[in-house]
Parts: sequence; structure tokens; C-alpha cells
Amino acid sequence: MTKNLNKVIAIVGPTASGKTACAIDLAKNIGGEIVSADSRLVYKGFNIGTAKPTIEERMGIPHYMIDIVEPEDEYSAGRYVKDAEIVIEDIISRGKIPIITGGTGLYINMLLMDYNMPNAAPDYELRQELKKLENPYEMLCELDESYAKNIDKNDKKKIIRAIEIIKVSGKLPERNIEPSKKYDVEWIGLNFPREELYRRINLRVDKMIEDGLIEETKELLKKHGRINNILYTIGYQEMTAYLDGVLTLDDAVDKLKQNTRRYAKRQLTWFRKNSDIKWNFYPEKLKK
Repeated sequence: MTKNLNKVIAIVGPTASGKTACAIDLAKNIGGEIVSADSRLVYKGFNIGTAKPTIEERMGIPHYMIDIVEPEDEYSAGRYVKDAEIVIEDIISRGKIPIITGGTGLYINMLLMDYNMPNAAPDYELRQELKKLENPYEMLCELDESYAKNIDKNDKKKIIRAIEIIKVSGKLPERNIEPSKKYDVEWIGLNFPREELYRRINLRVDKMIEDGLIEETKELLKKHGRINNILYTIGYQEMTAYLDGVLTLDDAVDKLKQNTRRYAKRQLTWFRKNSDIKWNFYPEKLKK
């Protein structure tokens, strides 16, 4: 352990790699509490579509940074860091070990590494101009192609924020990543061979449909309207297309599986930049 730094464990990896189950098992064994690092679990009502762990699945282990804002809220990585640091300090003050787990690489890097994200105040006029574009992804590629590859081409919110950071601050979003000076972080990475990971993703999507993803999407649209956080979130965007009659149910499910696989690939690309992660490939107990 690094001298004078508090211990924090980070469990990272692509979607459907078993991070939540692993974190809960570890928390039970070492007296840990779990801090989610997922940009969609923060939203209330985003349950089935985000594979949010149920109260039963949490097995009595405290979970934080889940269900903290309404879907209308434009929750940012900067706000996440401020909120999560308060939670981590509270966990440590009670003699527990914080276990950070999730798949949002930006949140994790900003929280646990000295990740110098340029500080850019919101430019609402620029945002409105960018929102008028059908998809500003091409503009982001021109500004920073390597960063653009880590963002879903359909995630208009993240694309616009990245462009905003570059134009307002004059700096690129991802630079100067160094080991944390705040915590002594033990990095654990979970993954499976591609075929197995894709099988797990397909099974997860099928279970989402069985558990009521279509009905959940209907309820979210009815309650909140066609807001970006619904329309550009994997799971809800495909079911919205089905409800709009743009896709058949089979096509929507296939599209959801395809988009989730692509997301998993982007997650792995992000995490593999961190040489401190000890990859625990294909843990047998998680194959069940």
C-alpha cells in the first residue's frame, strides 16, 4: 500500500463481465461498500435497461451513486467526482473499504487517477447550435479522432459535451493521466473471451425483455417525455424505435445486442490504456 494513502479497490471491465457480482462477493469478504461508477445508474427509473442491481441482488451490501438524480438532470463527470469523493471519505471514516465498480471509464479515471480534464464552463448557445445538427460526431472526429472513438456515434449528449470542452477550453478532453495521488488503488479487470462475452450480452438482453424493458421504456417516455437521456441510452433508444414503429421487436432486440457489443468493445479499448489493471480473465464462478 502506498504510504499515507487510503485503500480503494476498483473493479472494471466491459458490460456483462460480472463486475457487480464480483464486487458484492468481495465486499462481503473484506468489509467493503460499493460505489457505482456508471453514468446511467445515477438516474432514477433506469432499472431494467441499465441492468441496475436490485435490492435483493445487492445482498445487504451498501451501494452508492445509484438513483441520485432524475433523468432530466444533465449529470456530468465533474459532478460525479465531487459526489463520489464525499461517499468514499464517509466509507473510509467508518473503517470500511470502498469498492468502485462500473463501466464508465471517464468517471473512473477522473475519480481514481490524476486525469486532467479541461475545466470548461457550459456554453448553452453552442449546445443549442450543435443540437440542431443531425449528428455532430463528424465534427468531433475532426477535432479529436482518437477521443471520438471512445464515444458512441449516437450518444449526442457526450458528443456535444466533448466538442464544447474542446471549443471552450481550447484543450482536448483526454490528457495527462497519471496514477492517483488521492488513493492507493488496487485495479481489478474482468473480461471473457469475445465469444463468451457476446453470449453473456445476448442472454442479458433477452432477460431484459423478459423482465419488462418495453414496459419500462413506455413508462419513462410517459413520465419524462422524449428527453436525450432516454433517446440516447442503449436499451431505451432501441425500444423507443420499436414503440415508434421504426423497428420490429426482433430487429430492436438484435440492434440492442449489437449496440451493447459495440459498447463493450469501446469499454475495453478505454480500460486497456491503464497498465495498472490486473486482468482476471474468465473467472469460472461468473460463467454460471
